[in-house]
Amino acid sequence: MKAKIVLLVAVVALLAAGGAWWWQQQRARPPGDALLLHGNVDIRQVELAFNASGRIEQVLVHEGDRVAQGQLLAVLDMRRLERAVQLAEAQVNAQREVVARFRAGSRPEEISKAKADVEAARVDAMNAAHTYERLKALAAQRFIAEQQADDARAAAQAASARLKSADEALRLVVLGPRKEDTAAAEATLSANEAALAIAQRDLAEASLHAPVAGVIENRVLEPGDMASPQKTVFTLALGEPLWVRAYVPGPDLGKIRVGSRATVRTDSYPGKRYRAWVGFISPTAEFTPKSVETQEVRTQLVYQVRVFVCAPQGELRLGMPASVDIPLGEPPPAGGRGPDPCTNGA
Repeated sequence: MKAKIVLLVAVVALLAAGGAWWWQQQRARPPGDALLLHGNVDIRQVELAFNASGRIEQVLVHEGDRVAQGQLLAVLDMRRLERAVQLAEAQVNAQREVVARFRAGSRPEEISKAKADVEAARVDAMNAAHTYERLKALAAQRFIAEQQADDARAAAQAASARLKSADEALRLVVLGPRKEDTAAAEATLSANEAALAIAQRDLAEASLHAPVAGVIENRVLEPGDMASPQKTVFTLALGEPLWVRAYVPGPDLGKIRVGSRATVRTDSYPGKRYRAWVGFISPTAEFTPKSVETQEVRTQLVYQVRVFVCAPQGELRLGMPASVDIPLGEPPPAGGRGPDPCTNGA
């Protein structure tokens, strides 16, 4: 009697296990009017690197950290770049003073001095001319030697030339700097300002910020490492958009459209279905990837499909196997794309 009871319990347990397995299979199987696709969860990744070269001084985040857009992630040694900015600023300030001097022209004091120089030269020229006339008359009467008259004439001519030179100097002072000199000074200032902008840009690029929100997937470099634009510092996994890369056989290609509604399920969360929609259908065929299990032979031609998933809980991970159920018989989406179920709550 005891053996019969044990046997009966074993049979009941076996039937219960078989029923649970059958129920799971039926639950996982799409309805007859739905298309079943298999694929893997996919997200976009960004390789982050400094746009400047230098030694890394600080790394502020770790693998698995969730970062916001614009968050500071790492910093280079900035001492050399800060000195370069200071040098460029000093050159710009000095050249600005040069340009200001050219644009302001001559000061009133400079013009007054030039006028005084002209007046002094005029007095000297008049005195030299009178001296020459007197000595010339004396030389004609042979009271003095001819040489003295010749020296007086040369002195008068030199004084006249100095007067002319003083007049020209006064005219130049009144006119102010040449336009060409002002333009050259302004061009030098523009070059210095451009050099300052480059130095400031280099200093700003010594700080690495997150371009978008996401999760740090890989931390490649550490403090003390040399960074350059060619070296990845972090790999950033983007939380959105999130999609399943699946493959549809050629005979079933005409059953779906961009915008078609779908549901996604995974083995990790067997009782959960995620709302989704078809966002991309490849225009070219390819052989089924080895990593994808389908109900058809692997050598058949398939078309890649991206099914975008609404999964704000962060439960779906990169590379996770997933199944996609696409209901058939729904009207095609208007305009080639239906509403996004992630935004309208449908």
